[in-house]
Amino acid sequence: MFERLLSYLKGEAPADRGRDDVAFAAAVLLLETASMDDRIDQAERAVIEGILSRHFTLTPWELAALMEEAGQRQAESAQLLRFTRTVKDAMAPAERERLMEWLWEVVYADGREHAMEANLMRRIAGLIYVDDGASGAARKRVRSRLGLE
Repeated sequence: MFERLLSYLKGEAPADRGRDDVAFAAAVLLLETASMDDRIDQAERAVIEGILSRHFTLTPWELAALMEEAGQRQAESAQLLRFTRTVKDAMAPAERERLMEWLWEVVYADGREHAMEANLMRRIAGLIYVDDGASGAARKRVRSRLGLE
């Protein structure tokens, strides 16, 4: 992953980055979700870093590089289609539903759901082919796990 991140940072992204590309797409989507209320606070950042570190088995350096590059990309563009397409093409349906859980964890990192966050969640779910029922179930699992029910 280290070599691929370096090549990506240099603008030499290979055509097929596989798992690393999925990690990058997930990071951008998670950061976009966190920024919907116009700021990414420490709690949201900690949730994102924990998710990425656990799921993609990243070293602290790899995580820092991924977060920096994904943060730059997320700030540069509101275009999510490239990232949602990567997720849709590379992840199985169950993994995409798990991604929705991760996104809901970020939404609730500050203890509340903002209207813009809920709107983004519906958009992302549609773009990655997760139906409303599955997204709603993911939301309920996260709310229950966080004691918000």
